[in-house]
Parts: sequence; C-alpha cells; structure tokens
Amino acid sequence: MNLETRKYDVIRYLVNLQDESLFLKIESAIAQARRGEQDEPKRLTRQQLIDRAELSNKDYLAGRVKTQQELELESEDW
Repeated sequence: MNLETRKYDVIRYLVNLQDESLFLKIESAIAQARRGEQDEPKRLTRQQLIDRAELSNKDYLAGRVKTQQELELESEDW
C-alpha cells in the first residue's frame, strides 16, 4: 500500500471517528509533530559559517562587544 492510499485511509477513519478523547490525542500528536518541525535547527553551509565568523571577528576588532555582566543585566529585562 502506497503512502497516498494510507493517507486516504486515515482521512476516512478520522471523518467517521466519534471518540472525542481519541481525536484529542491525535490532534495533540499532530501539534507536537509540527512543533518539532519548527524547532529543528537550520543547517548552515560552510561558506555561511565562514562569513559569520569573519563578521564576528570584525565586530570584535571594532569593539562592538558586550561583557558577560552587560549581557546578564540586559537579559533581566527579557
């Protein structure tokens, strides 16, 4: 059985489902799966990593940095 057929079978099952608690569990599983997709980190290419490192070095050399204490004070307002 291919994926498309399996999807239609699930849809038909859901359309006829009368059990509210089971439906809530299915909804919860779908929501959790969607959150998991959104939480996955995006992969950076080698060049993107190099570009970010070079920009960070330029910022450091130009004095555009904050101390740990400054960051901790700033984060108190979050």
